[in-house]
Amino acid sequence: MARPDKAAAVAELTDQFRSSNAAMLTEYRGLTVAQLKTLRRSLGENVTYAVVKNTLTKIAANEAGISTLDDLFAGPSAVAFVAGDPVEAAKGLRDFAKDNPNLVIKGGVLDGKALSADEIKKLADLESREVLLAKLAGAMKAKQSQAAAVFQALPSKFVRTAEALRAKQAEEQGGAGTPAPAEAAE
Repeated sequence: MARPDKAAAVAELTDQFRSSNAAMLTEYRGLTVAQLKTLRRSLGENVTYAVVKNTLTKIAANEAGISTLDDLFAGPSAVAFVAGDPVEAAKGLRDFAKDNPNLVIKGGVLDGKALSADEIKKLADLESREVLLAKLAGAMKAKQSQAAAVFQALPSKFVRTAEALRAKQAEEQGGAGTPAPAEAAE
């Protein structure tokens, strides 16, 4: 790698691998420039989709500490570098691939762990981070409401039990719990 432009390309790709949460490798053979532009827009703001040279990208991935993608660098390749929510990017790739069968998801890496194409599709089936956090918050709030209802029920149950015992004692004493009529004073 004697040429400075190739060294700069490898350095840029290495930085992208290191700074992104996930990287998803695709084959784009047969897609037009307009379709690639549509794909880039559908992936969102936090995703950089770049057509790459396999040899340089393989070197950059290895320099970034990612050697699990080596087998996937064959044919025309493009990488989606994800800086935000990887679920959103996986959904964008999956949905675009449904409409355009020329886009093939090869695999990727998420937080240093290798992902197969099937795992990326499973990732796309997940709900977004915001939805999952909202569901978690709702579940936690429901549990707190249930706990509050239990804590509130205990004193009221105690009061009802005490009242029932008082009524039972009054009944057993033959109405002694009710005041006797006042005798006429002479």
